[in-house]
Amino acid sequence: MFVTQSQYSLSSFLDVLLYASAAAVAAVGYYLCAQCWRAFGLRKSKRTKEEYQKVYNEIAGRLGEDYNYDDGSYGPILVRLAWHASGTYDKETGTGGSNGATMRFGPESGHGANAGLEIARNFLEPVKGKHIPEAKFPWITYADLWILGGVAAIQEMEGPTVPFRPGRQDRDSTFCPPDGRLPDASEGSQHLRHIFNRMGFNDQEIVALSGAHSLGRCHADRLGFEGPWTYTPAYVSNQYYNMLTVEMWKVRKWDGPRQFQGSTSQTLMMLPTDLALVEDENMRPWVEKYADDESLFFHDFSNVLLKLFELGVPFEEGTERWTFTPTKVQKS
Repeated sequence: MFVTQSQYSLSSFLDVLLYASAAAVAAVGYYLCAQCWRAFGLRKSKRTKEEYQKVYNEIAGRLGEDYNYDDGSYGPILVRLAWHASGTYDKETGTGGSNGATMRFGPESGHGANAGLEIARNFLEPVKGKHIPEAKFPWITYADLWILGGVAAIQEMEGPTVPFRPGRQDRDSTFCPPDGRLPDASEGSQHLRHIFNRMGFNDQEIVALSGAHSLGRCHADRLGFEGPWTYTPAYVSNQYYNMLTVEMWKVRKWDGPRQFQGSTSQTLMMLPTDLALVEDENMRPWVEKYADDESLFFHDFSNVLLKLFELGVPFEEGTERWTFTPTKVQKS
């Protein structure tokens, strides 16, 4: 059977039309899929645990590079960055949380609770830094970097092992959460419940998370409050709970906001939200348990940090949690 020129032309035209339509559908599908992944921050990490361990080591190796900074370590402020990046999550709306690293932008970077955190962000910038030639790990997202920074800080300051799961994506300023989602240190236990229940935490978890106050200090030029909570602000311990239970705290007489000073440990301080933990009948038992048992605190602290750091993150199914080896163990 012979095919006429007209039949051949029609057949060729239909073939071209068919292929063009298929290509168009594929292109639209790819575009929509890409937009979906971009919108929800979904992308499976293609990097290995060993590569993330190298990022961990880079952060860990720099924590004490400036002996004159605070108490000789950037660890506490990295923990604060990881906590504030995660603590904006709202379980009802599914907004906020560590996915996005939106504190890079205003208005979130200018929220009062985040005062001073540019120090932590700038400290981590050379690790990733898009525009820094010597940056060693440009492939890691800021969102993962900030959380890994918190994990490294906790472990390097002799705290518990905190599992880490990669896969957070960076978002733009349109995803910045509203102000007011982080705790107000001048408030009491009901305020703490309002803030933490919104994220899905109960009283025990609130007390366990508060153990992060074993680290660092307040600065008058940031939030108005001033001083450390413990005698060892560059090490994770249960000393915070011990100080809450054994010390007599009195209102400090000074020009700053209401905070408390120890009767014997006059160089230490507590915030109203700290004393709320021992004044609340449902929270105090957990303060006492952690004061008596540091291993219990470490166990619960690790679990609640893992939960906090993963709030609202749409990890792809099958993404593994990893634990990283502290640098002291690597050297032994």
